Amino acid sequence: MDFSFFSHLIAPFKEYLFMRRALVACIGIALSSAPLGVILIQRRMSLMGEALSHGILPGIAIAYLIVGMWLPGLSIGGILAGLTIAFLSNMAARKTVLNEDASFSSFYIIALAIGVLILSTQGGNMNLLHLLFGNVLAVDSGSLLFISVISSLSLILLLLLYRPLIFDCFDQLFMRSQGLKSALYNTIFLALVVCNLVAACQALGTLMALGMMMVPAVTARLMLKRLFPMIIMSTFFAILASYIGLLLSYYLNWPSGPTIILVAGGIYGVALIREFLKQLIKI
Repeated sequence: MDFSFFSHLIAPFKEYLFMRRALVACIGIALSSAPLGVILIQRRMSLMGEALSHGILPGIAIAYLIVGMWLPGLSIGGILAGLTIAFLSNMAARKTVLNEDASFSSFYIIALAIGVLILSTQGGNMNLLHLLFGNVLAVDSGSLLFISVISSLSLILLLLLYRPLIFDCFDQLFMRSQGLKSALYNTIFLALVVCNLVAACQALGTLMALGMMMVPAVTARLMLKRLFPMIIMSTFFAILASYIGLLLSYYLNWPSGPTIILVAGGIYGVALIREFLKQLIKI
C-alpha cells in the first residue's frame, strides 16, 4: 500500500494553519448553506438565491468605502442590501404585472452593476477581485468566527422551523388552516439565505457564494426524492467538494473558490450522467 498517497491527502491541512482554517470555514458554510439550497429548490426559488447573492454586493461595496475591510461592517452592509433586494423584488412582483422571476432578474442585475461600479471607481481592482471571487485561503479568525456563528444559528433555526417551511413548500392551504403565517416563515427563511450568502462571501466571494448553496443541492435532488436524505446528501457533497477543491488548489496552484465550485460541478456532472444512463436503460 502506498502510504505516500494518503499522506498527500492530509499533509496540507496538517502542516499549514491557513489550510485548516479554510477547511473549517468551508465545512461551516456547507453545513448550513446546502440545506438552504435544497429548500430553495423545493420552493422553486433558485432564481431568488441568484438575485440575493448579487444583491449583497452593493451593500458590501458601500460598507467597504465607509469602514474599509472591517468584517462586521461589511457583513451588516451585505445583509441590509440583500434584505432590501428581497423586499423590493417581492413588492414589485406583488404590486405589478411582473412575474417573480422577471422582478428578481431585474433587481439582481441592477444591484450587481451598482456594486461593481462602486468598487471599480472607488475601491480599486484588487479589492474588486477580492470581494467578487473571495480567497478562502486568507480566512482569518474573525471571518471563521462569523461563519461559525451564522452556520450554528442557521442550523438551529432550520431545526425549529423545519416543519412550517416544508408545509409552505408543498401545502400552503394546510398552513393557513392551521393558522400558520406563511409570510413570516418566508421572511425568516430569506433572512437566513442572505446571512449565509454574506458568510460564504467572506471566503468564496459574491460570485461564488451561491455555488456552495445550490450546486450540491441540485445534485442531491437528481439522485434522491425524499427531502431529509436530500439535505444530508447535499451537505455531504458540499463538504466533499470543499475538501477536494482545497487539495487541488494547493497542489495545482489554482484559485481556491472557483476550484471548489468546479469540483461540486464535477459531482453534479456525474449525477447527470447517471440520470441519463437510467433513462436510456428504461427506454
